[in-house]
This record gives sequence, structure tokens and C-alpha cells, in this order.
Amino acid sequence: MSAVTQNDITEAYKRAGAVPGDTIVYHGSMKSIGYVEGGAVALIDGILNSAAPGGTAAIGTLWYNGKVEERPPEKFDIATSPAYNGAMAEAMRLDPRSVRSNNFSHSVNAVGVRKFELTENHGEGKKYATPWDDEAFAEISPWTKFYTWNALYTFIGVDLNVCTMKHLIEGRFVDKYLSLLPVELRQEYRLRLAHDLQPGPWPYFNMVKMRPILEEKNLITYTTLGNATLMAIRTRPMVEETLKELEKAPVEWMKGGILAWVEEIKNYHASHQ
Repeated sequence: MSAVTQNDITEAYKRAGAVPGDTIVYHGSMKSIGYVEGGAVALIDGILNSAAPGGTAAIGTLWYNGKVEERPPEKFDIATSPAYNGAMAEAMRLDPRSVRSNNFSHSVNAVGVRKFELTENHGEGKKYATPWDDEAFAEISPWTKFYTWNALYTFIGVDLNVCTMKHLIEGRFVDKYLSLLPVELRQEYRLRLAHDLQPGPWPYFNMVKMRPILEEKNLITYTTLGNATLMAIRTRPMVEETLKELEKAPVEWMKGGILAWVEEIKNYHASHQ
């Protein structure tokens, strides 16, 4: 195939559903596209132009790689800590126009009109559980703003196994059950789950397995970007419909200690009505 241009990228994103003023999140593989004139910077500009005027482009620039001995959280530096999750993320981090949110495990870099609004005050407001820290997907975080703003969430040559918003869904799942408990018991039950990089039960589920269900609900759009498949979904229906499926039948999606945790809370709640 001939070289992919910035305009090709813009047109592909418009086909995927980008509209003026959109916030667009992306994950993916540069290699899957083929040769891109201008490289990862052209990709950023092509995505940004698809949402012009008024658009914002963003990507998770994840530094913590799961190994505390290599990347202890206190060593995270918003200005210098590299993104481990691929060339697209690192190119965005290094782009002089971009700004980064301040979270050691799930920072986000963004360019465009709403870049400061998106990335500021990461971790403030209500906290939501994660195995890393309870600020990563807090009420005030880029990830929650993606949901609130109904961002266009896109995947270039990759599948939903790299869907970082999955962790927001997990945190909301946990929060639903914690809310069934009296306030004085919530911290106790929270600490039974994975937390602060300590192992424990967690509502892990297979997001790739969820894709056919989201397809059946006509929530996913597919088009091509060079040699790659470009997959797009709006964040709000993705989160809400996935949560419905998990809550409807946790046993079909999860296993181990998290199921016992859910049942214990259900039983406690039922016995105290």
C-alpha cells in the first residue's frame, strides 16, 4: 500500500465517527498502519484534525509496568518518566504541545483545546478502587472525563485487550457493591481486594470476550487506516453496557475470590434490609 498521509488519518477518523469538538482517545500499533508520512506526529495531527474545530486527542502514557523494584511509584516524574506502552504513547508524551496528568500508573497526555481541562487535578474527588492506587480512575481523572464527555475511544490494529477504560469499569463494579454496605464497613471490604500494589481478588474480566456483545448493540464502528483496522466506540455506552453485563452474571465473567466477596456483600445486604 502507498504511504499513509495525515489527511488519510483524518478521513479514517471521520469515518470512525469523529465530529467537531470531540475528545478522541487512541491506542494502537504504528507498525500495523504501514508507512506513515510524518510518523507518530502526523498521527496525532491527523486525529486532532478529525475533531476540528475544538478537538482534543489523548492517549494513556503509562509509566508503571507492574514491577515495583524497577519503577517504584515515588520515582514517577511527570516530566521525564517514559511511557512503556508503545511508540504512539511515547510520541505523544514527547510532543511539546502536550500536557500530562499526574498519576504514576495511569497518566494521560493530551493535545488540543481541552488538554488542560482533561489532565488537571488527576486523582481528586471521589476515589474508585483499583489494584494500583485509588486515585488513578478517581472522579476527577482523565479516565472519568473520557466517560463523562463520551469520548471517541479508538483502537488502531489492536483489540480490546488493551482497553484501559476496562479498569474504570472494574472500579465502578467494586463501588456498586461497597455502596451496599454501611459506611463503617466499606474500608474493611475494600482492603480485602487488591490495593496499593498488593495482590488480592479483583473483578478481572475479558474485554475481548465482551466485544461481540458490544457489536450486537451496534456500539462499535470499524474502518481501515492504512493496513490496520480502526475500531471505535463511544466511552459512555461502552462503560454502561459492559457494567450491565458484569452485574447481570458475574460468574460468567469472573472467578475466584471476587465472586465470594460479591456473594458475601449480597448476603449481608439482604439480611439487613
